[in-house]
Amino acid sequence: MRGLWLGFAAVIMALASNAWAEGTTGMFVIKEFKLESGAVLPEARVRYATWGKLNAAGDNAILLPSHYMADSQGYNWLIGPDKALDPAKYFLVATELFGNGKSSSPSNTPAPFDGPRFPTPTIRDNVEATRRLLVEALGVKHLHAVVGFSMGGQQAFQWAVNHPDFVGRVVVTSATARTWPHGIVRLEGQIAAITADPDFADGDYKSEPKRGLSAFGMVWAGWLYSQEWWRDGLWRVNAPNATFESVVARFRENFIPGADANNLILQMRTWELHDVGTTPGFDGDTARALAAIMIPVLYMPSETDLYFPIGDARYEASFIPHVTFTPIPSLWGHTAGAASNPADAKFLNDHIGAFIAAPP
Repeated sequence: MRGLWLGFAAVIMALASNAWAEGTTGMFVIKEFKLESGAVLPEARVRYATWGKLNAAGDNAILLPSHYMADSQGYNWLIGPDKALDPAKYFLVATELFGNGKSSSPSNTPAPFDGPRFPTPTIRDNVEATRRLLVEALGVKHLHAVVGFSMGGQQAFQWAVNHPDFVGRVVVTSATARTWPHGIVRLEGQIAAITADPDFADGDYKSEPKRGLSAFGMVWAGWLYSQEWWRDGLWRVNAPNATFESVVARFRENFIPGADANNLILQMRTWELHDVGTTPGFDGDTARALAAIMIPVLYMPSETDLYFPIGDARYEASFIPHVTFTPIPSLWGHTAGAASNPADAKFLNDHIGAFIAAPP
């Protein structure tokens, strides 16, 4: 399975038999890519996948930016002739965040930006690299929509603030436009779990810090799903033979198969930094940046998300002029926004499909 176990990357709902599942993959390379920090990557690489064909006007494209440590297959639950995003109608582009191990990352970049020396990109850096991919390599003139889950939702919000004339509408599931202080505290706890392992060696480890990664998985487990999900044993929906003990063991022993510790930390740092209010011109004012969004927004927080609490989402929605605020009625916590079970998959496909298809 790709991505995170038990649905965080939505792989539970991505059917292996779906002929659309893989898409056409590619790698876009940008020479001398300057980050907001001032650091310059001699060669920035963005991995992506596409489905369908771009029309003559170049305006039927929908962007699907990846979420934490995910690859370009993280939105398969939305793609297909019977799903919200039909490749016969739309040109779909799924991109992979810096730091996922395939796009430019600490694990695959040579010195002087190898390992812990890789500079932390912002969400805006990722958006700019993707914009160049769309315009320079794929010939996209206008995005019909951006649809994003989690860190993909952070990117969707940033697109709405940075490029309102280039994007027709955005959909955000299980995300917020800013990482609020409590979210930073959570992420710092997960980073601390990795870095406390002596084998981490300040990021210059010779082999992966297994004890730190195990602790990281257990910290993550406590936040990924709702308390009710654990109480009711809802893991049985996707894994009927699983037990509480086996679920916990999987988090402890192999939460993100093959993940590199520096990559994990880098994407958490990117996550922490995100705030549309720090976009140039808004002087750190998140509310003013949200109020400047003039395109339609479908905002779909999970009612039980512990990463991006619904209270934060409701607060942000109050500033967005053209928002449709539609909470996901789910006990699946953060993963509800990635269709980690059949009920949430139907809810998301129905609402996203209707929003995407609505007239401008």
